[in-house]
Amino acid sequence: MSRQRVGVYPGTFDPITLGHMDIIRRGAKLVDKLVIGVTTNIAKSPMFSDEERLEMVRRECADVDAQIVVTGFNSLLMDFAESQGANVIIRGLRAVADFEYEYQMAGMNQQINSRVETVFLMADVSLQPIASRLVKEIALYGGPIHKFVSPRVGEEVVARVAHIGRKDGK
Repeated sequence: MSRQRVGVYPGTFDPITLGHMDIIRRGAKLVDKLVIGVTTNIAKSPMFSDEERLEMVRRECADVDAQIVVTGFNSLLMDFAESQGANVIIRGLRAVADFEYEYQMAGMNQQINSRVETVFLMADVSLQPIASRLVKEIALYGGPIHKFVSPRVGEEVVARVAHIGRKDGK
């Protein structure tokens, strides 16, 4: 009996973008079960709380025809992967700059746990420029983000930006 192929797709998903969803849909085809690990990277100064991001990812993935589990984690990625029974980490690549960072991380992760492989998926050409950081920046300046996120996520980002503006007295 063969072992179930379990993949982990980690990220902050702040907010989840169409690029993330592309990697989720394609990555889910490579494994029997895809665990989406939502983590906090304080250096990225999240716009949404951990709970909000978990709910957003769960809602956006509800229509993906695959076995998907969305869970939070705040630990070393390889420890999280092992706790989920994962044998593969799925990472999306947009550009050469992503590759350099991800390649280094994959090497470090292999040194930590050689039983878990890292698989890189190239972003769809039409989605390559999308980054959560840029979506938030465009929204903060009142620009259109509808090409980068789902309508519901777009509404949530715009509402959060409006809330931030009120808190700042703008």
